[in-house]
Amino acid sequence: MLKNLALGLLAAQGVAATRFAMYIDEWHKTDLPGTEQTQGMDYAIMGFAKTTTFNSGSSYTPFEPVDTMRKRFGPDTKLMVAIGGWGDSEGFSTGAKDDASRKTYAKNVAAMLEANNFDGVDIDWEYPGGNGDDYKRTPNKDKVDEIETYPKFLAAIREAIGNKTLSIAVPGRLQDMIAFTKEQGPKIFEHVDMINVMSYDLMNRRDNVTFHASDVAGSLETINAYLDIGADPAKMNLGFAYYAKWFETDPNSDCDEHPLGCATVKLENADGTDTGKSGAVTFTEKVEAPSNALESWKRAEKNGMTDEKKGGQYYWDKESNMFWTWDTPEIISRKFTEIVDEKKLGGVMAWSLGEDTLKFAHVDAMQKGVKQSTQKEADRKKVEEKKKEAEKHN
Repeated sequence: MLKNLALGLLAAQGVAATRFAMYIDEWHKTDLPGTEQTQGMDYAIMGFAKTTTFNSGSSYTPFEPVDTMRKRFGPDTKLMVAIGGWGDSEGFSTGAKDDASRKTYAKNVAAMLEANNFDGVDIDWEYPGGNGDDYKRTPNKDKVDEIETYPKFLAAIREAIGNKTLSIAVPGRLQDMIAFTKEQGPKIFEHVDMINVMSYDLMNRRDNVTFHASDVAGSLETINAYLDIGADPAKMNLGFAYYAKWFETDPNSDCDEHPLGCATVKLENADGTDTGKSGAVTFTEKVEAPSNALESWKRAEKNGMTDEKKGGQYYWDKESNMFWTWDTPEIISRKFTEIVDEKKLGGVMAWSLGEDTLKFAHVDAMQKGVKQSTQKEADRKKVEEKKKEAEKHN
């Protein structure tokens, strides 16, 4: 109640509150909280609907009934559905091919939103133009046409869903921004209401040396890359991940002396599949991970180091030869100050609510950041208004 009143006063002053979008995934749904923990979340995005569903139909059953999910959030929260995700882009590639396929796909998405009473859709195409999980089976040279068809695909969906919210999830790694060029950027961004920047997993299984997966410096570089190709900062949501990543390091490397930049073992097979030498640990009571990873994580969490220069938390565990990288509440706070505030971004997003249920420490840090960023913008506007008023009388 007090929060809504405060936001109402800020709105009356012409101050847009910092937006907070939260993904809810189907794999972490057993301990989802209610409204006591979801204060200030403006968008709840359920994931995922399969991409191929909408090439020829519109039938989709959410992993939790929409009415039940809505009760977990405040009355003003918009409930959306995400289509796609890592490893599922086939339907997008087919649907974007030509005018007829785009029209059919968009019509079916619109029908699904209406049938399920969703307020919008998030297109999570990983990634238009290539570098998805299938990049060895379907090389990027066979996806060049997607660079041109992607914005047309979004335009068709935009037209079909009317005034419902349309967002896109976009890559955090610069090398994956194949379709996001200076020429194509404006064509893409004009059709969407929000740009959910996946500014995490910056290190993944395709790398062979250790570095931060979601540090301040790397996240800022990603945001700047989108700004450089014409993204409106007001549409952008800086992404946060509610998990720690681990990577097995080469036992013959110099990780003991140089934990950042030391060699890993082979993390990806020749066919693009995972070798099982990397993974993630969520901030939940029950964690699915190898036993050696769980023991290693306990040591990492206790003895983690902060890279103050780049703004990342990390740890190299010599007992297991595992390198860990994750966000702490302190790193989250820095991202608000140094990226969200500095670049005047419209908001933030996180993957995912069910992955932070142990203590909700990352959720709490983001809620605090949202409030502070909103207040900072209000204070900045007050200073501007006073300055203008003073100039009138001079």
